Parts: sequence; structure tokens; C-alpha cells
Amino acid sequence: MLARGSWKWTYALPAAVAGAALLLVSSLWGVAALALAAFVVWFHRDPERTPEGRGVLTPADGKVSVIRETDDGRLRVGVFMNVHDVHVNRAPLAGTVEAVEHRDGGHRPAFDKESERNERVRVTCDDYEVVLIAGAFARRIHPYVEPGDDLARGDRISHISFGSRADVILPREYDRDDLLVENGEKVSAGETVVARRSPKRE
Repeated sequence: MLARGSWKWTYALPAAVAGAALLLVSSLWGVAALALAAFVVWFHRDPERTPEGRGVLTPADGKVSVIRETDDGRLRVGVFMNVHDVHVNRAPLAGTVEAVEHRDGGHRPAFDKESERNERVRVTCDDYEVVLIAGAFARRIHPYVEPGDDLARGDRISHISFGSRADVILPREYDRDDLLVENGEKVSAGETVVARRSPKRE
């Protein structure tokens, strides 16, 4: 299964066309170009996912690269997506989309401190937010949702082409005692639970 709308994107097409043409001239370059096209198609894969129990899901595949408090005191968990990770993003919790805001910016590496100035899309849902951040090679963020959409936990909400980062800003009632992950930990979108309230605290 490929990411939603990927048939509209032409990332693989130039390499495939070039590869077919180059095969007539050089088998080495032709095969290399076709391999690149195959990689781009593979990159846009969209596997099914099942949550690993209750709690806040990670919105992205990759490694946890950010755990910190926001200016208003909420907990932020960021996940850096490498080029080999699935780049389809998912809803951490159920909710209704209140806003989808795009902000222009740079394209610094998504793990860099300067990435705070990068291009991004902020999806606000009830009491949590997902921030999709473009990286050095990620030049397109493709939101799947719009204001008014009702989301189930784990629903697909966007796709980012190539390296990037996705952060979840947790509801206010969550704190560091509720975290189940740490920096550097590998996580899977729609499966890995990053935070969970204990029954006594809910």
C-alpha cells in the first residue's frame, strides 16, 4: 500500500523515464536510475498499523529526538524520521481537527536545533497538537486532514516526503511521569505508545 495521493506525485517518474532511456546507452546507469525510481516508490509505502495498548501514540516512525516542555508547560515529544523510515504520520489520540496551519520556513536538517525555523504544518486537535516539520530534503508536507474532521486514534493524518520530524504536544494533564519512551528510542507510528496515564491518575 502506498501513501495516499502518491500516484499524483512525480518523484519516481523522472528517474524511471531516465532509466528506461539510459538502458539504451549504458546498462549500468540505466539500472541505477531504475533502482532509484524503485527506492522512491518503496519510500512512499504505507503499512497497516495496530496500536500497542492504550495511551498517546507516536505520530511518526523513527527515533525520539526531542523531549521537552513547551513555553506553556505542555510536554513535547519529537520523532526524527530518517530516509528509511515510513513517512506516513498518524493521529496520537482521537479528536476533532480544529486547525491545520502551514508556516513557511527554511529546510535545515530536522534534527538540528535550527530546525525550529523550518517549514511546518501544525495540526490542532482538541487538547493536543501534531507539528510536522520539513527537513533538509523534505520539501513537501501533505496533510490529509482539514478543520472539522473527526479522527480516531491511529488514523493517517499526513505524509512528508523524505527526511523530516513530527512532534506531538501532549494534553496538559500529561507530565514526564507518564512518558514511556526516552531520547534515542526507536518508535513506530500508530503502534508505539509514548505516554500513558495510570488508572489512578485518570
